[in-house]
Amino acid sequence: MKTDGKKLFRIKNPVYLRKKVVLITGASSGIGRATALAFAAMGAYLVIAGRREGALREVAQQIEALGGEALVVPTDVTNQSEVERLINEALKIWGRIDILVVNAGEYVRCPIAELSMTEVERSMAVNFYGAVSVVLAALPHMRAQGDGHIVLVSSMDGKKGLPFEAPYVAAKSALTGFGDVLRQELHGTGIVVSLVLPGRVDTPMIRDLRVPWISAKIPPEKVASAILRTIRRRSSVVILPFQVRLFYYLSALFPRLGDWIVRFFHLQGWTTTD
Repeated sequence: MKTDGKKLFRIKNPVYLRKKVVLITGASSGIGRATALAFAAMGAYLVIAGRREGALREVAQQIEALGGEALVVPTDVTNQSEVERLINEALKIWGRIDILVVNAGEYVRCPIAELSMTEVERSMAVNFYGAVSVVLAALPHMRAQGDGHIVLVSSMDGKKGLPFEAPYVAAKSALTGFGDVLRQELHGTGIVVSLVLPGRVDTPMIRDLRVPWISAKIPPEKVASAILRTIRRRSSVVILPFQVRLFYYLSALFPRLGDWIVRFFHLQGWTTTD
């Protein structure tokens, strides 16, 4: 894929991102990778984190090809000491963190009738506790700066649960609720908090999930573009794409209708194990 940032990500007036320090978790693939490349194309300095060092190095090379700079910090967000090292390394090299994109996640799917606490705990460890751990580690430094922007990449599942996705839905619902509270508590501090809730995204995380046409997987670059626009507009909550946003409002107003739409279109999709 050609990595011409301004054409690929369609962001107007990118000067506001130039030389900003952006830390992204889950940056080795999918949404995190696309977001890192988008920021690099806009002149930001990157700190990219993830569990797979080799994949992170490849992303760093792509960032450098765009004329950007990247600090690679292999990190498992479920390990508190590694999270603290991530924040410390970012501050050691760049001196500040202007934008924090909390994106690391894992898709955990299991029918409730077959569910064990192992699946629930695994999902919460990465999708909720891991995300909160990164925020809490970075927050004191942002407060000391008196500014910053925290973007929590959750999921539409955090607003409307789908069958067979209880472990994932529980964690993303918790993260969405945490983000709502965080945004309100940080009001007036100079730190902006945004929640980005995409529908299905074409990433390795759900490579084996087949979905109906009405909830077709969108490219991760679309989510990256939404994240950049979110920062420029200082948006509170962004749901994408349009049909997912429409479904959310319909379901919020008419829950039974929302449940019927899920059943009719089989929005939970299909896997080989279903």
